[in-house]
Parts: sequence; C-alpha cells; structure tokens
Amino acid sequence: MTKRTNKFIMLAMNAVEYFQDWLEDYLNFEKNPKKDIFWLDTIDYLCKRFENPQDYAPCVHIAGSKGKGSVSRMIACILEEAGNKVGVFSSPHISDFRERITLPTTFFDEETYEAAIREMIPNIESIIPTSLPAERPITWFELVTLYSFLVFRKAEVDWSVFEVGLGGRLDSTNVVRPKLCCITPIELEHTEFLGDTIEKIAGEKAGIIKNCTPVVVARQTTESVKKVFEEKAFTRHAPIYFVDEVTKNLSHSFDLEKKVMNISFESEIFNRPIKTSLKMLGKMQLENAALAAIAARKLFPNLDEEIIERGLAKAKLPARFEILTEVPGYQQLPALILDGAHTLNSITLTLDTLNKLYGEEKVSLLFACAADKDVKDIAKVLKGRFEHIYATRPGDTKHSDLPSLESAFNAAGLSYELSDDFPQMIKKALKEASERGEILLVTGSFYLVAEVDRIVFHK
Repeated sequence: MTKRTNKFIMLAMNAVEYFQDWLEDYLNFEKNPKKDIFWLDTIDYLCKRFENPQDYAPCVHIAGSKGKGSVSRMIACILEEAGNKVGVFSSPHISDFRERITLPTTFFDEETYEAAIREMIPNIESIIPTSLPAERPITWFELVTLYSFLVFRKAEVDWSVFEVGLGGRLDSTNVVRPKLCCITPIELEHTEFLGDTIEKIAGEKAGIIKNCTPVVVARQTTESVKKVFEEKAFTRHAPIYFVDEVTKNLSHSFDLEKKVMNISFESEIFNRPIKTSLKMLGKMQLENAALAAIAARKLFPNLDEEIIERGLAKAKLPARFEILTEVPGYQQLPALILDGAHTLNSITLTLDTLNKLYGEEKVSLLFACAADKDVKDIAKVLKGRFEHIYATRPGDTKHSDLPSLESAFNAAGLSYELSDDFPQMIKKALKEASERGEILLVTGSFYLVAEVDRIVFHK
C-alpha cells in the first residue's frame, strides 16, 4: 500500500472526504474542461480490473440536455416503491458528494461508502501507467463512475439508475448494459465538445441506445432531432417510444401552501389516468414525470398505477425550483428559490413557474453561468421581471466569462450589479433582498446554487 492509502486508513472515519481529496490528483473536466479526453477504453479497462461491477444489477441509463437528474430520481423512486433497493448515480452535487451516489431518498450507510473506497484506492494506485489504454491518464469522472459501480455492488442493490455526465456516446457511464434507456429534451449545450448543431448533439446523446433495448424519448423541439433518435434506434433494432406520442391530456396546477404541483396525464399503456403531486415544481417536471412513468411501465408492464404515483410523489432533488422560506440570518426574506437551470429553455421555464406561483410579487435575481452558456439569449428573457439583478461567477469550479455576460446584459438593456467576488455578491443579494422584503431567485448554474447553499447553511 502507498503512503496515501495508509493515510486513508488513519482517516477512515472521514472516508468520503478523504476520497474527494484523493480524487483531486486526477483530471477533472468539471473544473478544467478540455477537448479530446473522452473515450471508453479506460473505463472499460478499470471495470475489468474490478470484475465488471457495472454489470452487478440491471439498470436504466438516462441522457439529455436538461431534466435527466429529475427523471433519474423519479424512476429510482418508482422502482424503490415497487420494493427494490435502488442505487442512483447523478451529477453534480450541491452540498454533499454522496448526492452523486445514493439511494433514491437517502444516503447509503457510511460502511458501504467506506468499503467501496477501501476496495478501490489500493487497486487504482497499483496500476502501472504504461498498462493503461494508449497510456492515457485516468480522469476524475472515470473514477467517480467506477466508484458508483463499486458502491452499488457493495450495497447489493436490485436496480441502478445512471445519469450521463456529458453527451452519451463517450461518457464513462456508457459501459453499462441497461434494460431501458431514456433521453430527455435536447438543447444546444457544450457545443465545443458535442457539436455545433442540435442534431450533432442529439447524435452524441443517441450513443447510449443499445441493441434491442427499449428507449423512451421526451418531447423534442424539432423533428430533425426526433429523426436522429429514430434512425439510431432503427440501426440498433431498439423499440423507441416518444412520450408526446404515447401520452395525452397532461395538466398541472400549483399548491404554493404545500409547495407541491398536482399533475395528471393519460396513456394507453395505463389502465387509468396517472394523478399525483410532485415535490419538484414546474411544467418541465410534469413532462419528466410522464417520461419516468412510461419508462417504468415499459420495464414492468404490470406495474400498478398507484406504485407509479407514490414513487413520483416522493421524488425530490435540491435546486429544482426549491423554495426555502426559512433562511438563517435573513428572517425578512419571503422566499429563497434555488434552481439550477442553465440553458435558455430551462431558464425560460423557471421564469414561467416563478410567474405562475408569485404573479406580481417583487423578485430579485442572483445569476451566474458557465462560460459555454447562451448568455446572450438568456439575458433577453430576464428583462422586465426583476427588481434587482446581481451577476457574478458560479464559484471556483466552473469557468465563467464575465465580459461576455456584461456585454449580453448591456445589449439586453438590463440594470444589474456585477462582481467576480461571488461570496460577496451572494451575501449582498441575500442581505438587500431581505431588507427590501423581496423574493430572491438564484439560477443559472448548479455550481452557483452550491455556493449559496454553502454560505447560508454550511458556514
């Protein structure tokens, strides 16, 4: 064992924190995006080294531009409600690394996380670099993906649900052999890495479609994207189901007092309409719920509608239009709304939910986004709604481009304050919104939400 591993044993009571520190020695795309670092042969090599833990349990694989985290959690909750032990792998995390590798509504016990770390670290550290495929270095996300496989095997899960990290075709999760795949809506995103058209991006996402494996696809914005998925499914002999073609009469209404959204939808694959209440709010969550329900029913044709409804009702994730009405240190703040929306369409939907819930109430905005986002068009949809806008960067993890943000906000005619000192700007937005008695919406990046969470609740 290496010196680092011995140190780990001494710090075993803090295993996950140590593991995060250990991971820092490896290339992290989330912190340092780089081209040409995506391939599957390394993760395949690592899985073989650990006797293929990715194949331990049947799984569902989910790709898309937005909503895949919500869909992952909804499917996992339905499977759990049906009596299964289910592992969920998703990203990013907001306040706790274990959010990435977890049960549907709680963490695994500490012994499970620690046992997987004890198995993993010595084996990884004993690898001779020249034995790796093409002698490429192992990346951070490959190791985290491998860790999820090991945790789920240690936990002896019945099912696993894997959310793609980036793209699909070359994502580290794409070594799994799912029983069913899901693809959420596609948008222009990460164009430097996935392609400069929505069709090229859809092609990368379609890379998760496997031979003879059913795939359920969310409503898409263009027929050209649907065609990409249809053609890929045809070549893979994979049954394909588009949610907007197999469901009807989707409806939703908000209950602000209970902080839930009442939904209903119908499909010929169900014996009756699906009706339930979601803890995650917004029209997009209605469509996510329909996707998750269709997927669950395709996996289990006899699954009772009540199980689907109960599973959807208990699904919850932080920073999906999360409304906090008690914020330590800011007693006069009517509500703090945390939403990780970071694309034009998702931010538009966030604003739609905001207006339906809060009407003409005064709202301030704290905004930040990564450098690769469509800030020019995002700025246009922000115009006219907010009393005050505070703009900054989304923490130290993601690269940002404040000059471009400033230019876009100016072109849109927005009145705003801008600073690269994100801790100071977060505190300023909270303080001033509280003093004015205004709602504060935080959006544009999950990483910004994580910084707000850290400053407010984990000082």
